[in-house]
Amino acid sequence: MAEIKIHAGDFKGMRGYFSWGAFSFFNQNSTFKSEASYQSSEIEAVEQASEENVKRLGGTVGWGAAGAVIFGPVGLLAGLLAGGRGKEVTFVAKFTDGKKILATTDSKTWTKIQAATF
Repeated sequence: MAEIKIHAGDFKGMRGYFSWGAFSFFNQNSTFKSEASYQSSEIEAVEQASEENVKRLGGTVGWGAAGAVIFGPVGLLAGLLAGGRGKEVTFVAKFTDGKKILATTDSKTWTKIQAATF
């Protein structure tokens, strides 16, 4: 089970995981029962984050702070450097029920997410 760090969206403040082609979200104090789970067929869109697709997929309400934190000049430079080494990937995922997340995971998990939603 690969951990996903959630920066913004409907599951902010929760722990996120991707395993066996599905996203699962848990409350911080719960280790066994997930609050929400989405199979690959329930993922409407998933894209590597850029300022443009964060606005397009996520909308503008509630995402401004995340955009400022992640895409500020220093954050952008750090993201480019990290992305160039392939260590972490920040992405946007939108689910069929309209919920969405802005999250970061390792490049190996990102590849699995892309394969599951292809």
